[in-house]
Amino acid sequence: MGSINLVGVSKSFGDVLVIPSVDLEVNEGEFVVFVGPSGSGKSTLLRLIAGLEEVSKGRIEFNGQDMTNLAPAKRGLAMVFQSYALYPHMSVRENIGFPLKMAGMPKSEIAAKVQEAAKILNLSEYLERKPRQLSGGQRQRVAIGRAIVRQPKAFLFDEPLSNLDAALRINMRLEIMELHQQLKTTMIYVTHDQVEAMTMADKIVVLDHGNIEQVGSPLDLYRAPDNLFVAGFIGAPKMNFLTGGEASRHNATTIGVRPEHVQISKSSGLWTGKVGVSEHLGSDTFLHVNVEGQQAPLTVRTDGEVQLNYGETIYLSPEEDKVHKFDNNGKAIR
Repeated sequence: MGSINLVGVSKSFGDVLVIPSVDLEVNEGEFVVFVGPSGSGKSTLLRLIAGLEEVSKGRIEFNGQDMTNLAPAKRGLAMVFQSYALYPHMSVRENIGFPLKMAGMPKSEIAAKVQEAAKILNLSEYLERKPRQLSGGQRQRVAIGRAIVRQPKAFLFDEPLSNLDAALRINMRLEIMELHQQLKTTMIYVTHDQVEAMTMADKIVVLDHGNIEQVGSPLDLYRAPDNLFVAGFIGAPKMNFLTGGEASRHNATTIGVRPEHVQISKSSGLWTGKVGVSEHLGSDTFLHVNVEGQQAPLTVRTDGEVQLNYGETIYLSPEEDKVHKFDNNGKAIR
């Protein structure tokens, strides 16, 4: 296991600066998630840690040692990609054991490590199958198994679940979380899916255009976002933002309130609105309400059994202690 520190790390491709300057500490045994929209620099940052991209400035330390210029193979890290990159002509057993074979490990040791990894990943009964005989989730587990047998200092995951359907994504998400609990190894995980970030991470790093917008636990970011970007990115459905007179009432340029922190009434409330589209999910209903004086509809999370008609007038009130305030630069006002 190991700690990973980035000190003033930046990356340019020619004249294009994609990572301006990053300082980040990943503690030993942590599950850290890099999250952000497409183009935010999260995969580039992961590749810098892995050694697949050269650092333009700054340094990367593993367990206090400078590894900035060390070759990827010598860093003691294992990377799992979005594509499984399995050898189609090899069995599951051969795929998992391949890096050990290339390292010249004795066959008996390879066999033992493959068996151990297969047991952890519930692949024992599939060891003689070829990749084409496996489901997408099973193939991804084989790719993870190939990483496990190397006993790395840390695992690096680059959007490993993107090719899976919704149900498999949830299952694999749980399996990776369980794997972390078993191995207690440092893991860095890249995703654009903030739900994955919220459910999996010990610590989330929110990135935008190569800049770290905020670092903290999932609940830290949910309860106290530092700026409009983080507030709008973390949480599902995303936070509502209001401007104009309502924001002025709170001495802010913009206020934010999460859908679950808005109360509904048919008789009175702070804001008047008309019900638009409703999303019925069983346990919850998401109402999109057109509120007077606001350009975008407000999303309200309410009980799944609520019965409201399209176009019906309702009244909304935020939980005042849950209102977030932002200044004209988009920074949070505490």
